[in-house]
Amino acid sequence: MAVTLADVAAAAGLSGSTVSRALSAPEKVNATTRERVERIAREMGYVPNHSARSLTAGRTDLIGLMVPDIANPFFPPIIKAVQARGMQHGRTVLIADVDERTADELPRARTMRRQVDGLIIASPRTPDDMMDELLALAPVVFVNRAVPGAASVVIDEAGGMAQAVEHLAALGHRAIAYLNGPKRSWSNTQRRGAVQAASARLGLDLVEFGPFEAQVQSGVHAADLVIARGITGVIAYDDLIALGVMARLTERGVRTGADISVIGVDDSPMSAMAYPTLTSVHVPGDAAGSEAVDALLAIIEDRQVEDDEHVVLDSRLIVRSSTGPARTA
Repeated sequence: MAVTLADVAAAAGLSGSTVSRALSAPEKVNATTRERVERIAREMGYVPNHSARSLTAGRTDLIGLMVPDIANPFFPPIIKAVQARGMQHGRTVLIADVDERTADELPRARTMRRQVDGLIIASPRTPDDMMDELLALAPVVFVNRAVPGAASVVIDEAGGMAQAVEHLAALGHRAIAYLNGPKRSWSNTQRRGAVQAASARLGLDLVEFGPFEAQVQSGVHAADLVIARGITGVIAYDDLIALGVMARLTERGVRTGADISVIGVDDSPMSAMAYPTLTSVHVPGDAAGSEAVDALLAIIEDRQVEDDEHVVLDSRLIVRSSTGPARTA
């Protein structure tokens, strides 16, 4: 038979309420009592009933994290950071992957919200006119999408994307392409706008292709379009698409960096392992994950913060071997 709280209380010669406080809110009892209760509970093999505790406290100490595609290299740093920061605060993280199925986001979030104290939703694709239904699941913090009336952690796409365009211009590229990401992607809207603005400012000829899903195969398809248009510089929505472009260029005998320069976004581990190594815009996913947990816990614990607080993180270009001077006729 499992050891109960009452058994520990009897062995310690204390009331059940004192033992409960010593185990669940140790700061409320003196150190001697706490250490004695913890020792007896450990010796007896007592395992706390967290379900019962959550009913009493109104909290589960669980955080929900939903991502569009766990296989996309943009999201693992966010996931690891959320788990690490959650652990620091004694929270367990439940993860849901909707596999880029936009229609699954809302029902999955509703199901998860019944089990957790709050939600972190990364890069949601839900249309703007349906976001109120996600907001109704408060407390909720969004990562990589600014949502009016909700706390969010976003990455300043404009800075890094402008650096990417400026880098190509400095290398002499005049005709460049932007390969759009998923149609409903908030990040793609920000990245595309930044590329358009920087290209116009620098007088570059910009051609756009897509939208594309964030997959290597998308880049393989896009590369043929780029070659056909005589473009010398490419900025892809993310590293996966950029790596697909590079693979196809090699198949067609086109040299990445020498004939056509390629830039990705995310600065994923693959960018430094590719051949040639991939120039990429670094986005701080790990910092975004940590900030999201801090924002969510501040709301849950009612630390007098604004529910619609926005944290903005910087992006920057990491130059590697996939970019080089524009070829001359």
